[in-house]
Amino acid sequence: MNEHDVITLASIGMTAMFCQWAAWRLRLPAILFLLIAGLIAGPLLGVLNPDALFGKLLFPFISLSVATILFEGSMTLQLREVRGLGRVVTRLVSIGMVISWLVTTAATHWIMGFSWEMAFLFGAITVVTGPTVIAPLLRTVRPVSTIASVLRWEGIIIDPIGALLAVLAYEFVISLQGSISSAHAIYVFGVTVLTGVLTGFAAGIIVSEIVRRNWLAEYLINVTVLALMFGAFAISNEIQHESGLLCVTIMGMWMANRDGVPVEEIQEFKETLSLMLLSVLFIVLAARMDFHRLTSMGWKPAALLAVMLLLSRPLKVAFSTWGSALNWRERAMIAWIAPRGIVAAAVSALFALKLQALNIPYADQLLPLTFVVIIATVILQSVTARPAAVALGVVEPDATGFLIVGANPVARAIGNALQNAGIPTRLCDSDWGNIAKARMEGLPTYYGSPISEHAQRNLDLTGIGRLLALSATDHFNELVASRFRDRFGKHKIYALLSTNEADQGSKHHTAQTYRGYKLFGNDIDYWQLARLISQGCTIRATKLTESFDFKQHLDSCKGELIPLFAIDASGYAHPFAVGRNPSPTAGWRVFSLLLREPRPTTPL
Repeated sequence: MNEHDVITLASIGMTAMFCQWAAWRLRLPAILFLLIAGLIAGPLLGVLNPDALFGKLLFPFISLSVATILFEGSMTLQLREVRGLGRVVTRLVSIGMVISWLVTTAATHWIMGFSWEMAFLFGAITVVTGPTVIAPLLRTVRPVSTIASVLRWEGIIIDPIGALLAVLAYEFVISLQGSISSAHAIYVFGVTVLTGVLTGFAAGIIVSEIVRRNWLAEYLINVTVLALMFGAFAISNEIQHESGLLCVTIMGMWMANRDGVPVEEIQEFKETLSLMLLSVLFIVLAARMDFHRLTSMGWKPAALLAVMLLLSRPLKVAFSTWGSALNWRERAMIAWIAPRGIVAAAVSALFALKLQALNIPYADQLLPLTFVVIIATVILQSVTARPAAVALGVVEPDATGFLIVGANPVARAIGNALQNAGIPTRLCDSDWGNIAKARMEGLPTYYGSPISEHAQRNLDLTGIGRLLALSATDHFNELVASRFRDRFGKHKIYALLSTNEADQGSKHHTAQTYRGYKLFGNDIDYWQLARLISQGCTIRATKLTESFDFKQHLDSCKGELIPLFAIDASGYAHPFAVGRNPSPTAGWRVFSLLLREPRPTTPL
């Protein structure tokens, strides 16, 4: 390897990270930017030639990268979660997936002229959507919770199931090659599947026990599991050719459903790995594209894409939502959003290389056709999904509301004030007494911890995009603030001053990264607010005018109030917080806790 190769490798890495950053800024799937970068560097400019750069290591690199993707995807498939899904999602990832597969297979055979076995394989590869492309779209489109829930869970569940289907379809195609009879092909297919399943189960059991019995140091778990996964992949392929991908898929599924295995930590490590390794993979795959093969297909890919978008997906959704409570607008939106992603790109690239080595007809068109589907669906649906959702009336309200941690007296008082001002709120608490009182006051609630697994699936955040941590437990406020920081953004997290911060020095203060902005001032904690409210202090609204500004409002009360939040002319609520105080002007309403006016008694 010379200096030029080092520069090329470094440039691929920097380009990959730039693509990831652009995807984050624009809230679009990263795969779109990675593939476009590869197409520009490879076939368009000719500055990247993966075959010359990697040589004999190209195929092993792609194989191990695809094995990593399938292993991680299969670790998300926990059977208890599948059983708990609604009928719509269950149909989408089972019979609905088969409907889509068969329609796409037939269209690929008749439109593209592929042999039935190659059409069969292409149909299996392209049934997968996946969370890496669905999640950014949902953040941009913000459909109503029913649509978002269905699409999110479909993407999560169909990722490993679709990958397994694609692997099985590939094994079947391979088993047909060189067989003197269909019986022999079925035999080879059965042996391959059996080998992959048995080695996958064996590897899953061994690795799970190593982790569960604490035979590894904590810092060695992630890298050891990755190394053992690579080893299982290689051993399975050595025992029976092409069984390795099925092996790692089964291995991941076993580990996901085994108690005591830290699947979340392993997946977190994989996500870090994917930022470089898998990002580089997709640039390399796109750089190997041949524009001549793509253009030689003419109008046919567009026709096939139209069938997939306008016939295959709608049929799948129509069957899966039959008899459900979803209205036609929600069904239409679900039918339109189905971008293809990482699994389709990676699996098609690997299969294309192997099938081309066997001189199988149409194998050279498998990768460019898959890339056309990926790029077209991501671009088309990224551009049109939001306008379509608005036209259908299935868009969430702007995320201006607050998730309030706690349903205690302080949280209820603030929640009532916000709700009366037209600001969406939802109170979360694991204390049934607090939740019952909040419901009696007409406040939207969630009974349970906002950081529980159940909350991740069921907590309704429609119209909510900010957090108020008002629990009486300081550390719980900090934990929830840290948990929702990635979801809402660090500038939308607010928490009350903790007792330690009020009574002790700075070395006992929690960093803002983990707790959010301090609500209402440097000396206001939960217990002070609770005491004032129990003494009859109330929250009142004051509308500012040109002749009565915010300063005059403060002066008129002679310091006997605590400003809580201000609502501007557009109806957006701004909490008063240290380093984040709003500057109310005429037309705004200021909500404050008045310290000198007792709450009027209610006659019996």
